[in-house]
Amino acid sequence: MDRGPRARGATMSFQAYLHNIKTKTGKTPEDFRQAAIAAEVLKPGVTATEIVQWLAKDYDLGRGHAMCIFAVFKDNGWIEPKPKAPRQSK
Repeated sequence: MDRGPRARGATMSFQAYLHNIKTKTGKTPEDFRQAAIAAEVLKPGVTATEIVQWLAKDYDLGRGHAMCIFAVFKDNGWIEPKPKAPRQSK
């Protein structure tokens, strides 16, 4: 009994993840960026966990697909580092 390519050990490419996300949600990474800005999720210092939780709650995306979107955010510079706290003087 053949269970498909995943059962045979094949892995999905990054582009396949993006294609499946678009098919499931109708959204592109840029659409998710705009939605994250509107939902005030895309803020300096946002973590992968926060993005994954938001995508799971609002778009029913699993961890792998959500991490793909997070990677696009990070690779495009859409995630700003958390501001450093001012140093306390001695």
